[in-house]
Amino acid sequence: MGIIIKPVVTEKMTALGDKLHRYGFIVKRDSNKLQIKKAVEELYGVDVREVKTMNYDGKFKSRYTKTGIVKGTSGSYKKAIVTLAEGETIDFYSNI
Repeated sequence: MGIIIKPVVTEKMTALGDKLHRYGFIVKRDSNKLQIKKAVEELYGVDVREVKTMNYDGKFKSRYTKTGIVKGTSGSYKKAIVTLAEGETIDFYSNI
């Protein structure tokens, strides 16, 4: 399996992609910026100018059920914001 798990397709990331040529990806937690840059360039055929990463910890969740309180956490993940060179774009909807 590759470095990139899935792209982040939200209203905010779509607006950033249109204005500033920035796109978000969920990536493996042990990957670094150079590996992410290489993976995006190979997968989409674009020129990556900058990569910013951030680690998200899972949030604690609890709910009340008939059998008692159920506790757990949501999954933790790493997100990468990739800035492309001027004039480059990624179309996530081309394969649909």
